Amino acid sequence: MDYNSNHRPDSMERITTTESANKFVEEQVKAMKEMIGDKKVLLALSGGVDSSVVAALLIKAIGRNLVCVHVNHGLLRKGESEQVIKVFRDEMNANLIYVDAVDRFLDKLAGVSEPETKRKIIGEEFIKVFQEEAQKLNGISFLAQGTIYPDILESEAGVKAHHNVGGLPKDLNFELVEPVKLLFKDEVRVVGKALGLPDNMVYRQPFPGPGLGVRCTGAITRDRLEAVRESDAILREEFEKAGLFHKVWQYFTIVPDYKTVGVIDGKRSFEWFVVIRAVNTKDAMTATIERIDYDLLERITYRITHEVKHVNRVLFDITPKPTGTIEWE
Repeated sequence: MDYNSNHRPDSMERITTTESANKFVEEQVKAMKEMIGDKKVLLALSGGVDSSVVAALLIKAIGRNLVCVHVNHGLLRKGESEQVIKVFRDEMNANLIYVDAVDRFLDKLAGVSEPETKRKIIGEEFIKVFQEEAQKLNGISFLAQGTIYPDILESEAGVKAHHNVGGLPKDLNFELVEPVKLLFKDEVRVVGKALGLPDNMVYRQPFPGPGLGVRCTGAITRDRLEAVRESDAILREEFEKAGLFHKVWQYFTIVPDYKTVGVIDGKRSFEWFVVIRAVNTKDAMTATIERIDYDLLERITYRITHEVKHVNRVLFDITPKPTGTIEWE
């Protein structure tokens, strides 16, 4: 099977079993050994299932010649960087470099409201960070990415640009390694299980490359970004308590750049609103809405409006894909 192609052959069987996943792993490890040889690879490691599976595949293929870079761009979920460091550096003993680039990214994004422009800025800045890190190392020849097939399809169709597909600068000095780019999300999870990755990594909530940047719609501000981060943490905590962690494929909050009138502590308020999104899908190409218990929604709404600063209203998005996409930007 030619996994270097950007198009999935009609004859390619879906990966649904441990046997088919093991076959995929064997083929990819062999192909990457031949492609990379004794050279080094730089991997953007977010901690999501896509980049984690790519990391595990590369470790099997080239071992310590894989250099993982985790970039904190200020658009991560609450506790995300700390969790990535704990799992990969402490538990998996990965060769991990941590880069604090919060101010760098947020300064670049200041005042930018157009969604595709934001995605391009984030994607290009990612590559610049990797190029800078590579210059500090010897022998880096390849850049590994957790690109998956829906990323390619949506970018080619003009639905939305993905930072790992549409945002790459023309002067990229790395050769790309993208071992899961012909797989759908559910197939990547099967491969992750076959590789022995822990469940909390394999079934981790999907997270877009631009992070919370596409959930803080419009021009990003630090205080509204913090409202997204805190409301998202509350939603994840309450869904886990309710037993929805494995039942719902993806759930998150959005805070648009728009304020509404409300009442807080008996006084008029003019603050943002939070939107809850909860969807189910197998391949990320279509999605249905999870029907959430009303008592749970009430509890989440109370916590968000009472614990998150500058928020006075909570909405629930019931739009499937299509006509909506999973993310708002």
